[in-house]
Amino acid sequence: MQAQVYHSHEIQAWERRWFSQQNSAFGLMQQAAWSIAQHLLQLFQNNYPEVKTIAVWCGHGNNAGDGYCIASYLKQSGYAVEIFAAEIGASTDLKQAIQLAEQNQLKIHLDFDLQASFDCHIDALFGIGLNRDLDQAWQTIIQNFNTQTGIKIAVDLPSGLNANTGQTQPIAVKVDYTFTILGLKAGLFTGLGKEYSGQIETISLIPTDSALKAVALLAPQQIQLPQRQAFGHKGSYGHVLVVGGHADMGGAVILAAESAFCAGAGKVSIVCHQKHHTAILARSPNIMVKDINVFTEDEIQSLINHVDAVSFGMGLGRDDWAEQQFLKWFKPICASTHLQVVFDADALWFLATQNTQLSPNTYLTPHPGEAAKLLDCSIAEIESDRIAAIHRLKKKYSGKWVLKGAGSLILEDKLWICTAGNPGMGTGGMGDVLAGMIASLKAQFAENVQLHDIVTLHAQAGDYLAQQGIRGLQAQHMAHAVYRVINSCQE
Repeated sequence: MQAQVYHSHEIQAWERRWFSQQNSAFGLMQQAAWSIAQHLLQLFQNNYPEVKTIAVWCGHGNNAGDGYCIASYLKQSGYAVEIFAAEIGASTDLKQAIQLAEQNQLKIHLDFDLQASFDCHIDALFGIGLNRDLDQAWQTIIQNFNTQTGIKIAVDLPSGLNANTGQTQPIAVKVDYTFTILGLKAGLFTGLGKEYSGQIETISLIPTDSALKAVALLAPQQIQLPQRQAFGHKGSYGHVLVVGGHADMGGAVILAAESAFCAGAGKVSIVCHQKHHTAILARSPNIMVKDINVFTEDEIQSLINHVDAVSFGMGLGRDDWAEQQFLKWFKPICASTHLQVVFDADALWFLATQNTQLSPNTYLTPHPGEAAKLLDCSIAEIESDRIAAIHRLKKKYSGKWVLKGAGSLILEDKLWICTAGNPGMGTGGMGDVLAGMIASLKAQFAENVQLHDIVTLHAQAGDYLAQQGIRGLQAQHMAHAVYRVINSCQE
């Protein structure tokens, strides 16, 4: 079963149901702190034997209570621990946690003015309930935390990171490890979450109940594709058509077509401006090319009838010529029920002008800017809640969606979060490679391969390249990586 990801409201409601059964809130706090402390002891022993001194940063609420208890258990294990805290809060559970720290004779500073360096810093400032921008005083405290040296740990999630959107408010603690309590939170994996959360481990404490509902699933890392049969031929593995390639932009269709071949398609054709045909054939003589400017409506329909998947929009452009080409191809593509269809890049730009509902075998791959165009809003609105944005896209247009970016979201029947990939993939052409892979694998396997699996394979190809370094990673280098990753996941 794939790891489930929750909204903070679901986690909080789950806790309330647990407490309504006469379970102790402070008992759960102690249990969480004890478990995190045990994980830390093992982490220090195995990976950071130099850790001797620990600073625990505590805020006002229950997350601070976790911090006080963790500090107590680490001191009991022989570490030199000090607590740096906001003014002591009034909740009963927090008071009990402070009493436990006082019983263990911990040094508690009611400020965040560290006069010495520490080997480890533990963030217990804010928990999942933070839903407002932090004031300047708290921003200064978090900036102070981030400038400290030593290993950094977050309790539940990095303070200042929104648990549901992965956005900072407007600043967040950046850590090496996050020990998230009860269940995974969506904000740890999408938006800015990957940058701030480090390695993530769940501290499971109480049994799940039937009322607990996940907001998303983490996409699996182990993917299998059916083996090819000995009697197969090029017609057995799908014919992919790539349509785009404005006179000024020929590279995108080449990247999409080459990735389609490397992902296993039997045949690949490009329809683009004839200006690019020589370059395409010089790079990949196995790609068939046709001039986009000479097609009649009947010829478009005839070609579509003979292919299995279309990847539409790469390098199409946004001028009057591009709009005419979009309108010329859009209707017959959408009307062909046998096709697996990928809308990418400039096709998404023009799709925003259409009032249409797309078929379930249509796959759309916007980045935040394209998503903003499709929803007639700002990029900031998209990034402020990526999960809400992808649901809005599906509701407005139907189809199946990928909202690209760190922690790409994939909405099919369920919402998935891709955890593979790396910052080096933030470079021109990577989306074209993905569009070609989707068309290729859907042409070969249709519903027997899931969209979230294809997105993960694309990200894993990027991770393979990143083994040599993420700076300077380029889309034209992806072909070999796609070939390698696809062939590593045969049944």
